[in-house]
Amino acid sequence: MPAKWTPDSWRARPARQMPAYPDARVLGSVEKKLGAFPPLVFAGEARELKAQLARVAEGKAVLLQGGDCAESFAEFSANNIRDTFKVILQMTVVLMYAGGLPVVKVGRMAGQFAKPRSADDETINGVTLPSYRGDIINGIDFEPAARVPDPERMVQVYSQSAATLNLLRAFSRGGYADLHRVHGWTLGFVDRSPAGEKFRELADRISDSLQFMSACGITPDAVPQIHEASFFTSHEALLLPYEEALTRVDSTTGDWYDCSAHMVWIGDRTRQLDGAHVEFCRGIKNPIGLKCGPTSDPEELIRLIDALNPENEPGRLTLIARMGDDKVAAKLPPLARKVAREGRKVVWSCDPMHGNTIKSASGYKTRPFDRILAEMRGFFDVCRAEGVYAGGVHFEMTGQNVTECTGGAEAIQDAALGDRYHTHCDPRLNGTQALELAFLIAEKLRAQRSDEMRLRAVGDDD
Repeated sequence: MPAKWTPDSWRARPARQMPAYPDARVLGSVEKKLGAFPPLVFAGEARELKAQLARVAEGKAVLLQGGDCAESFAEFSANNIRDTFKVILQMTVVLMYAGGLPVVKVGRMAGQFAKPRSADDETINGVTLPSYRGDIINGIDFEPAARVPDPERMVQVYSQSAATLNLLRAFSRGGYADLHRVHGWTLGFVDRSPAGEKFRELADRISDSLQFMSACGITPDAVPQIHEASFFTSHEALLLPYEEALTRVDSTTGDWYDCSAHMVWIGDRTRQLDGAHVEFCRGIKNPIGLKCGPTSDPEELIRLIDALNPENEPGRLTLIARMGDDKVAAKLPPLARKVAREGRKVVWSCDPMHGNTIKSASGYKTRPFDRILAEMRGFFDVCRAEGVYAGGVHFEMTGQNVTECTGGAEAIQDAALGDRYHTHCDPRLNGTQALELAFLIAEKLRAQRSDEMRLRAVGDDD
């Protein structure tokens, strides 16, 4: 039996990717302050997300999880939040229309401020400084003072996350997500693209359908889902002092919930079975994500699943494959096969971003759009071959008209990356590229749906 879990039991385990704060007393003071703040999300909301993810695990819904690579203090604005939300709404209707299934919408928003790094330090022109680890920890400017980990940044993250959540709740519940507004969700630069043209055609069909439904008496008053949308938040549970400080006991169940987000995930660099991050996440009742990279071992994956979801509860655990387009065909099948054979109930999702990061000839970190699409296709193909349900996608994107990932219908070239390269960490899809990705996923969902219908028909004949 595992040792008794408490919100701070992770402190007795080895913790990777954690900053070395220079003053433990200041850190403790900030943790105490955060511990007295109200929760950012509520246990009931996290339970609702888990129930929706259970439907994904059963093949009855689709998970769409996306948002910023790393939120920042500098880019925080209502317009940026609105525009990212718009693109997610557009992707949602594309997937719903193609797959005929509900879409569970989870943003990488209102808490995605910490980033794991491949090295503790970076060197520029012979000067070596600690790596930038996200605005929750230190500053991006390459100067000694900015790179010192500062606990007070956690308080600013809490404040910005609270404001972001407030706006997202207003957008999702206040009529902005009404399907009658589907034509108004398109951003200007997206509208002028081939993907934007395809979306306009889809929006026209949706509008016609809504008119027919209204004539039949099916209105937003009768069906609230037409007028509003459920929207949840998520981030990587990387900075454990912050996560612990926002962990609360649910008064209705007595269970512990991390109230910094509805869902948190464990990254590929921190998924050690005896590590601090697995220890923390095994005790909270939120839905949990687990990144699975090319070094994941099938036997170890089963042990991690059993540590994080010992009751084998559908909706509790999402496995997020991030292999790279050149590795997905070889590395994913043994994992999918083992999990299916052992009867573990999980959501399989694809992160086609993190395994496809390269350094361009111009010196920018980028992700070729063709490789992102190739990994997505490979993920669906593997799931189809192994008889498991390809449940969703996990991606990094923004509503801004950035030039960070090469390719796509816009044919962004290496030389153009510097035009609008705004990310604080990893390259993101812009709105046009994200919508293009949605149409590809829609094709795969449609094919997956057809396969299921054929199998059911065969079963009925038998």
